[in-house]
Amino acid sequence: MTKNQQPEELKRVLIVGSGGRENSIAWALSKNQSIEQIYVCPGNGGTSNFQKCICLKPKSEDEETIICECHRLEINLVIIGPEVPLAQGLANKMRDEGLIVFGPGKDGAQLEASKEWSKALMIENNIPTSKYWSTSSKEEALEILKRFNQPLVVKADGLAAGKGVTVCETIEQSQEAIKEIFSGKFGTAGNKVILEEKIEGPEVSIFALCDGEKLIVLPPAQDHKRLLDGDKGPNTGGMGAYAPALLVNEQELKDLTDLVLIPTLKGLKKKNIKYIGVIYAGLMLTSSGPKVIEFNCRFGDPECQALMPLMGEEFASVLFACARGEIENAPKLSFKSECSACIVAASKGYPENPQKGEKLSFSVESNSSLQVFHAGTTVDEFNNTITSGGRVLSIVAQGETFDKAFELAYSNLKGIKFDGMHFRKDIGYQVRNI
Repeated sequence: MTKNQQPEELKRVLIVGSGGRENSIAWALSKNQSIEQIYVCPGNGGTSNFQKCICLKPKSEDEETIICECHRLEINLVIIGPEVPLAQGLANKMRDEGLIVFGPGKDGAQLEASKEWSKALMIENNIPTSKYWSTSSKEEALEILKRFNQPLVVKADGLAAGKGVTVCETIEQSQEAIKEIFSGKFGTAGNKVILEEKIEGPEVSIFALCDGEKLIVLPPAQDHKRLLDGDKGPNTGGMGAYAPALLVNEQELKDLTDLVLIPTLKGLKKKNIKYIGVIYAGLMLTSSGPKVIEFNCRFGDPECQALMPLMGEEFASVLFACARGEIENAPKLSFKSECSACIVAASKGYPENPQKGEKLSFSVESNSSLQVFHAGTTVDEFNNTITSGGRVLSIVAQGETFDKAFELAYSNLKGIKFDGMHFRKDIGYQVRNI
């Protein structure tokens, strides 16, 4: 690849991952006319439902095999979806082999992989966040809680598939959460624990595409983390989302870019980190101003599924330019003015013990205003689509208003069935007339 390569030369893309996020990115990229083939590794039961998209399942899923496959298939752009391969340094190894990659290296992925590292970056760069304490000892954690004498949010420092955070209502709940983490509930991710002051306010997610020097900001989105209606039950990876989030207007998004996103990129640069990929900031809009709850080093899931239908056809070319460190050469990224609504259908027992192996039936197909994005699905030897994970799929719809978008999504969700299927009936309650 030469430095001045033009976006038109983007013909073959590999997306690493198997979830709804990767399925929706593949669908969005398939709208780019210059792209001939999109491989998703390993993909899922819905990958091949979209034009140009196929699963790539090498004999071995080790990094060297995948890199060899990229060279064999003459891949122009690799997009790494999930946080785990990013934290393990897959992007570094691919770049070392001459591949063009959208996704941060291991150093930049610490933004998500270590909450302590992320908090320190925020403090160093005057990015607003809540007070926190870090400890590797259960006894010290309980002593901090006793000294503070208020419920604290308890977080595993490392990656825990979006489930390592307990928002506690009582001191007793905080005590229990501390004991659970140190008993090994999240494995090595819980070797260190972050205790945070509990803050109040609506949550919103903002995203920037970065090339290491500059960034492009996407429409804001709002996720729904709790399992049950009314924001009850345990935290999950996300049960639904919508975009754009009306909590933040155009001027406020610009202000948040200046307050959070630009200082984050500058802070990473000060550490000699060339951050190429997505910076995702999860914010809480408190009475004393916005505060960062967490950073992610990739597109959120399910926020990504809500956002992808709003992207213009030039989205693939913008990612390609970012990956090459040439964001200034990217075409202007356009966004549809519609409202996008995403509802996640999950397996029975999710998030603790999801039931797998259930056969799915469909009487709904994706179109320009309705998409079915697969996540925890696979195809068996008889060509049946089978559940293989906790969050099985997302149904996403667009409309002139959120009421119309959610009405379309929920009405078509009736056309998807599998034993134990569970979904929230109040996704988007913040913007719907329900």
